[in-house]
Amino acid sequence: MKLNPFLGATAPHRKSVWAIAAGLSFALVTSSACAVANLDQPAPTFSAPAASGGTISLEQYRGKTVVLEWTNHDCPFVKKHYESGNIPSLQKDAVGKGIVWLQVISSAPGKQGHVDGATALKLNADRGAAPTGTVLDPDGKVGRLYEAVTTPHIFIVNPDGKLVYKGGIDSVASSKKDDIAKADNYVKLALNDLAGGKKPAHASTQPYGCTVKYAN
Repeated sequence: MKLNPFLGATAPHRKSVWAIAAGLSFALVTSSACAVANLDQPAPTFSAPAASGGTISLEQYRGKTVVLEWTNHDCPFVKKHYESGNIPSLQKDAVGKGIVWLQVISSAPGKQGHVDGATALKLNADRGAAPTGTVLDPDGKVGRLYEAVTTPHIFIVNPDGKLVYKGGIDSVASSKKDDIAKADNYVKLALNDLAGGKKPAHASTQPYGCTVKYAN
């Protein structure tokens, strides 16, 4: 079932949607008008620790398309896309085409999804994940810079350093693996549009998933 609780939903329907939200830390959040990460504007730059050691900066990938994927391995929505192979497949396809794919982990110490670098790398190996790199953001600075609100939450930066996509991974806000085949994969569609020299047809979509576990 495609969920958009803000458009045309009846009052009972809205109530049921938010009941689900309370149980699963589920969030559907629109970007604010004063968002730092604005479409068709330079993407916020950052430099942060890499899970593999050293640092990762957005600027080092200028000239390449960059996908930023906010993630939390314990979130049921993230599990859906990893255990099904959906996100690993997207990563491998993108990286194989010369696209940079960066996971970002903004879970604070003591919060769900917080891991050290070695654990993040092991999780990726166990799940068959293939990002270009993994950014550790325990203080939430990178996440707040982009106003990332869910895991997953996806942002795409073009080779000129401009933000050209932000939103959900696909169109069906569910934690069920069976729904992947029913959904429009917004990330794949956006990358295909960019490869064809076009702006993404769906440049801003509704993110869904667990709330990012920022420090209080």
